[in-house]
Amino acid sequence: MLLVYTHKITPRLRYTFKHLCTRILGIPVSFTTTIEDFIAHESIKISYTKQPLSNEIFVRCHELLFEQGLSDIDINVQKWEETKCFFSTGEKSVLPFDIFAASFYLLSRYEEYLPHVKDDFGRFTASESIAFNNNFLHQPVVDIWAYKFKTILEYKFENFNFPQKKYTVQPVIDVPRAYYYRKKGLIRTFGGIFNDLFRLRLKRLYLRTLVLSGFKRDPHDTFKWIINKQKTCDFKFVVLFLIGDYSTYDKNINVNKKEFVSLIKSVADYCKVGIKASYFALDDISILKKEKKKMEAIVNYELQASRHSFSKLNLPKSYRHLVELEINQDYTMGYIKELGFRAGTCTPFLFYDLDYEVQTPLQIHSFHCLDAALLKHQSQLDKKEALQRIIKQVKQVNGTFTPVFHNYSFSDDVLWKGYRELFTIILDSANED
Repeated sequence: MLLVYTHKITPRLRYTFKHLCTRILGIPVSFTTTIEDFIAHESIKISYTKQPLSNEIFVRCHELLFEQGLSDIDINVQKWEETKCFFSTGEKSVLPFDIFAASFYLLSRYEEYLPHVKDDFGRFTASESIAFNNNFLHQPVVDIWAYKFKTILEYKFENFNFPQKKYTVQPVIDVPRAYYYRKKGLIRTFGGIFNDLFRLRLKRLYLRTLVLSGFKRDPHDTFKWIINKQKTCDFKFVVLFLIGDYSTYDKNINVNKKEFVSLIKSVADYCKVGIKASYFALDDISILKKEKKKMEAIVNYELQASRHSFSKLNLPKSYRHLVELEINQDYTMGYIKELGFRAGTCTPFLFYDLDYEVQTPLQIHSFHCLDAALLKHQSQLDKKEALQRIIKQVKQVNGTFTPVFHNYSFSDDVLWKGYRELFTIILDSANED
């Protein structure tokens, strides 16, 4: 067990050290403010305070982990070997930067609580982030910093048996609309037919007719392929269905349709099923609660996983709703137009509520690749290379790679050509040495 001596034990300090030391490195950690206990400890130990006690491993602390609430923080990002960091320390510190304070800043999403410009959907964009503007969004810097810290511990405590972690994959499949033409009801179906006729979209009208008459599979119905892929893997896919009411933003299938319910049940037999919370459920906990109960009634188990429509988050409100409803896993954290690490880590982490200064039980699975973000790469080769670069970054720190694809990404639509191959590359990466 790693013992940390510090002048003050705070919730922020416990939260950050446990993520870096325990979740990333697999090392249990405890804390003390008593010098005698620190001296008597015979296993690995460090001091995290303003001045070293003696010749122990000492990391000079920044004030961030000992503060409460938000403050105006001066951040100067600097190069550190193959990566970057901020909150520089003095000469006596074994690390040139306070990686714990820097990690807390990224994990807590401190910058998202500060004033910033939002996009048309009210989302925090990559261009507003410290990672994007300082060119380290493509790296899981929190994990990289943790492994730099581990190297120092290994050198000092060579007899300690450090655990080894393995690279894993957590695929997420987002289902905003299970079918494109089928099961929409008479009004929506006839409206679509007349719209195709009016706009002279004859090819689309022909395809719609084939699907509705049962001669062709619906273009968004890729679930047979998804299940077959799941059968080849030891790890579970997370499939998130939108079952909220039809609205301007959510154009899903009615959850009362027997075939839709049957589809969800069949997918749940093989994959881990959760909800894609509707657009209006984001701000209204009563709507979210209703959708949660509906899904639990379908799958017959307690719902754990969720993701918000349009990848929209309103911090801390969105996550507080999930905590209140005991939905303990979220897959919303990420950027829709950029590959990378919004929270600076590729290890699932717990949501820390900055307003209440408390660690919550909500586990955030920050996604690192959204299918739509790959569209800016024109060729299939460019898409593959971009995907493999991000996978390589995660593999180097034995992290968890979390991609988000949609059911329509695996369709025959020319826009999504080659995406089945990209998804297969991700799955295969879990079996490579």
